[in-house]
Amino acid sequence: MTRAISFALIAGGVVLLYFGGQSFHSLSNDVSRVFTGAPTNKTIFLIAGGVVATLAGLTGLIVSGKR
Repeated sequence: MTRAISFALIAGGVVLLYFGGQSFHSLSNDVSRVFTGAPTNKTIFLIAGGVVATLAGLTGLIVSGKR
């Protein structure tokens, strides 16, 4: 994985985490948590995708740094 792709994955992951945080504190998510006790699927997917993308980018930087 090249360094540029790794940086893009990290940037995309941070953006997804930001939007996941914004979604977590939204009114619709609060209503969902009142009735179901869990956040909406959209929020979960945004946060999980952000974590996966950020970790993939960091792993790519570590691997490319060892060469």
